[in-house]
Amino acid sequence: MKSEIEEIAEKALNLPLPARASLAELLLESLDYEEDFLISDEWMNEIQKRCREIDEGKVKLISAEDALAQLQKKYS
Repeated sequence: MKSEIEEIAEKALNLPLPARASLAELLLESLDYEEDFLISDEWMNEIQKRCREIDEGKVKLISAEDALAQLQKKYS
């Protein structure tokens, strides 16, 4: 018989990618890691806004290599 955690994990892994990402975000937030890293309300609001923009496809993510290349080109 599968453990409850195994059953939940199996169901979660069968969710569509956006749903898995949202679930992962909720689980990480539930760990209360913020107590170790105090984040002001303003920063938390900005983080949540940016996450929403990513989830809704309003912004395009690029790799760190591409970002650095663009900055180097701009300021060279």
